[in-house]
Amino acid sequence: MYLLETSCFRVSDVKNCKFCQSSSIVKNGSTKNKKQQFKCKECKKHFISHYTYKAYHNRIDELIIKLIQVGLGIRGIAKVLEISTTTLLKRIILIARKIKKPIIPQNRIYEIDEMRSYIKKKTNPIWIVYALDRVSKKVINFSVGNRTKRTLSYVTNSVILSNPKKVYTDKLIHYKSLLEDVTHKVNRFGTNRIERKNLTLRIHLKRLNRKTICFSRSFVILMCVLKIYFWG
Repeated sequence: MYLLETSCFRVSDVKNCKFCQSSSIVKNGSTKNKKQQFKCKECKKHFISHYTYKAYHNRIDELIIKLIQVGLGIRGIAKVLEISTTTLLKRIILIARKIKKPIIPQNRIYEIDEMRSYIKKKTNPIWIVYALDRVSKKVINFSVGNRTKRTLSYVTNSVILSNPKKVYTDKLIHYKSLLEDVTHKVNRFGTNRIERKNLTLRIHLKRLNRKTICFSRSFVILMCVLKIYFWG
């Protein structure tokens, strides 16, 4: 008796490869989630017929932006969208990279202020410096770092280039030398609008609250969240 050597394979229910559209596909085991996996004999790539990974939905980026702007935290967003926090953090960074800074209007009145937050622990304070257009109440630029001239100058330089009518700040001594080329004002009620904006930020973003355990664990994520909140 002779034994015939044969090569058998099961043809899948999927008709075409998702990558090269070839019809030469076979079943090739299963994934960790017990989903049927296929292999294309032409391009040699593996795929499954139906992806349930929700981070790939078309509107996921739009939803992340909206949820950040209404003040939902990282774990809250991940729970609502049913994706992992690691995936969400990666997606936040990608979204922030695509957002462009707004064009700064000329000859406006601006207010500049700084607010304190923390990175990783409350013994490591960090300052958020930003400029606000008094009329539109939109943030035109911001910077995050120590409360030094280097951090402040990133914002003040962009304001100076816009040829402002007036710039209102608090009594921080650094502003006097940084804004000596423009009409710089330090009035009692000159920064009312940006101070109100500070309150809105602390209400919407828990990581900026004064008495909280929700402060940022990462400098990069803080920058990305602020960029999405201001300009997303």
